[in-house]
Amino acid sequence: MGASTDSNLLVLASASPRRRDLLTRAGLRFEILPADVPEEMRAGEAPRMLVERLAAEKAASVRDRLPAQPRRLVLGSDTVVVLDADILGKPRDPEHAVAMLRRLAGRTHTVWTGVAVATTGAEALCVRSVESRVTLRPADEAELRAYVATGEPLDKAGSYALQGEGRRLVSRIDGSESNVIGLPLEETLELLAAAGLELPRAG
Repeated sequence: MGASTDSNLLVLASASPRRRDLLTRAGLRFEILPADVPEEMRAGEAPRMLVERLAAEKAASVRDRLPAQPRRLVLGSDTVVVLDADILGKPRDPEHAVAMLRRLAGRTHTVWTGVAVATTGAEALCVRSVESRVTLRPADEAELRAYVATGEPLDKAGSYALQGEGRRLVSRIDGSESNVIGLPLEETLELLAAAGLELPRAG
């Protein structure tokens, strides 16, 4: 029997408003308890391995702060943008954001997200990763600077927001769009359902 969707049974281990909005739109109720995990890449760690490890560490760190009962599910996630084997994180400042967008414009890059579900009172975790490919159209310097001046890119990996004004820079997406925003919704709901969360009925 699945658990109810009562708000205290699901915990999102992230302060990301984008992940919060995606889960809310899916009809889920949840508590937010951000993880405090250093998002550092290890030597020789591939992007897929990185996001899976960080998602698992985030879910586990919040699970370990909670009592075993009542049984609760903790959702951890991590997203990276990859171009030419380089991981593009959040920009340091507006000039760094422009430089990042200059590299991405007119090219295709990869977005990886790792998703992990931990259960209070249990050691095992369920982890998945999802890959999407995103192509940005060519854009001149003035357009990129105007976009950065809006402030939208400054807290986004890769310096653009698919769910905002940044969509105007995107010409093609292959794979999950919600993954590019920060949480592959279909795969996340599958993990939660497998862990025992009763999902809202469609319609």
